[in-house]
Amino acid sequence: MDGVASRDHVMKSIDGGFAQLCHGKEAPLKKMNSGDWIIYYSSKVSFNASTPHQKFTALGKVIDDDVFQFDMGNDFIPFRRNIDFIRCTETSIHPLIPYLTFIKNEKRWGYPFRFGHFEISEKDFNLIAEKMWKLKVLI
Repeated sequence: MDGVASRDHVMKSIDGGFAQLCHGKEAPLKKMNSGDWIIYYSSKVSFNASTPHQKFTALGKVIDDDVFQFDMGNDFIPFRRNIDFIRCTETSIHPLIPYLTFIKNEKRWGYPFRFGHFEISEKDFNLIAEKMWKLKVLI
């Protein structure tokens, strides 16, 4: 699965060991199973700013079957899943665009990310994950 969130929100997810999608909706998390993988894409650096980032920012594995709520205060109680994130390197989407099958139009490559989450093929997952991992190994 591909999740979409600003980089600052992804970093909070990594620190907390959880995934939260679509501003805390339960439905996308319920589609995931223990052992599934998630890759986060961040179109911008910060939720409250417009500085572009356009990188895959995190890679992790669902570690159990629990979908749970977490009280963040101010009457915001989003749904989350426990994720075991692996160490990897943020990777720009730009060199991958011609090879990703979920991108149907290279001129409008950002369209699939508008939905906040979507399932990607094993081929696309492996391509992205390999780039994120190789970069880490080389550093």
